[in-house]
Amino acid sequence: RWRLSPAGGVQRVERSYHGETLVLETTFHTDDGAVRLTDCMPIRRTSVDLVRIVKGLSGRVPMHMDLRMRFDYGSILPWVVKDDGRVRATAGPDSMILTTPVPTEGAGNSTVADFVVNEGDEVPFVLAWFPSAESPPRSGEAQRLVRDTISWWDKWSKRCTYEGESRDLCMRSLLTLKALTYAPTGGIVAAATTALPEWIGSVRNWDYRYCWLRDSVLTLFALMSGGYHDEAYAWRDWLLRAAAGDPSQLQIMYGLSGERRLTE
Repeated sequence: RWRLSPAGGVQRVERSYHGETLVLETTFHTDDGAVRLTDCMPIRRTSVDLVRIVKGLSGRVPMHMDLRMRFDYGSILPWVVKDDGRVRATAGPDSMILTTPVPTEGAGNSTVADFVVNEGDEVPFVLAWFPSAESPPRSGEAQRLVRDTISWWDKWSKRCTYEGESRDLCMRSLLTLKALTYAPTGGIVAAATTALPEWIGSVRNWDYRYCWLRDSVLTLFALMSGGYHDEAYAWRDWLLRAAAGDPSQLQIMYGLSGERRLTE
């Protein structure tokens, strides 16, 4: 988990997306003032990033961060070190690195920080995943990454041709469906859910990050109804690659890159 929240009493919390994007804004109203937390995942580069920025809106708000980095569904505790002033966690093939101007320290198996945000302050955090055998990526400037992400989603949203009933709700659904597409291959996952229990307390968990042909077709129908055809062309090419061989052997589901041998 990665908790980033006021250290004192919270009076109320407001949460919304920035316009027609997937950039999330959470405003905390506290006994000491107000802060806004902006969260986004920039469009994929070499590394995979999660950007968070805390901005002071009023007063002087003490903040607390608690970052617990784990791999393989939380089962692997990584080796955590300071790397050129940044916090790096490594386990097997995976590494993550945290870049922030805020001083951090270890507390048990967590990385924690305490800091204060004044009105007008902006405190950035960038957490990046990368292959552990490679050098850590250079961290991009958090504010620029957020601006670029907003710009990318704004351009995509403006291509929507749907003007019917409840357009705002339909646009939000289209944004979510777009986020379930995998740009490198054109595959579309059924859902981002990684561990939905069969029932509460059961021993089986369902992972929906696979490409069901049925779900993908329904997703494409919705996207094309909104004027988005590039995703359909990309998925068509994905399907041709995934279905290579005898059409009678077509599976109901595949991996993101067309993998056929899937683990439960």
